[in-house]
Parts: sequence; C-alpha cells; structure tokens
Amino acid sequence: MITPQLENIHERLARVVTENLPWQKLIARYDRPGTLFFLDPPYWGNEDDYGKAFFSREQFEEMAKVLGSLRGRFILSLTMFKASSKRSQSFTWRKSIASIRLVGMDIARSSKRWLYQVSNER
Repeated sequence: MITPQLENIHERLARVVTENLPWQKLIARYDRPGTLFFLDPPYWGNEDDYGKAFFSREQFEEMAKVLGSLRGRFILSLTMFKASSKRSQSFTWRKSIASIRLVGMDIARSSKRWLYQVSNER
C-alpha cells in the first residue's frame, strides 16, 4: 500500500524547506548555524546546458567566496571547480565516479565523470 510510504515521506520532509530563488538570495535568507545547504550548480564547462545566462562561469568563484563564510554547512556537487582553487582549499573534497545523463533543452547525452562532493565539514 502506498499510504504508509507517503506518511513516512511526509514525516521525513516535514521540516524541509524548498525554494525557487537564485542561490545567492537563498543563502542570504537562510544562513544560520544548523542550516544545511545542498548546491548542485551546472557542471564546469556545461554552464549553458540549462539556458544561456542561467549560470555563468564567474559564479563559481562567487559561490566559493560565499560558501567560505557560511555560518551553516553545505554540500556542493561538482565535476570541477577550477575557478576557486585558492578559496576552496579549506573545503573538504570527496571524489567519486558518477554516471551523468542530461536530457532536455534539445540535449540528450550521457557520460561518466569524476564527481566531487565539496563541503565545509571538518
């Protein structure tokens, strides 16, 4: 039966906040101790896959600066983060292989890439 599954999902997500805001505004609004941000920006070299000017390469450096001064915690999913090499050295990096499939916006492609989970966990 699906009802018990939905009840479990409802309980688990009861305190989760989902927003549709630019990442900068979302972090400014909710950053406080105890907050966990999960960020999954377009991958390096694929910034236009979700539309022109949706996310620029310059935002990687801006994101590193903002994340470096968070009061809360974050997990960031990336394939590369070249632009912020100096800023991101204090972050924790975990590397794994991932199968990535992008479909939509007249794009359909699959690839295997190194995926980095970057965080401020120490």
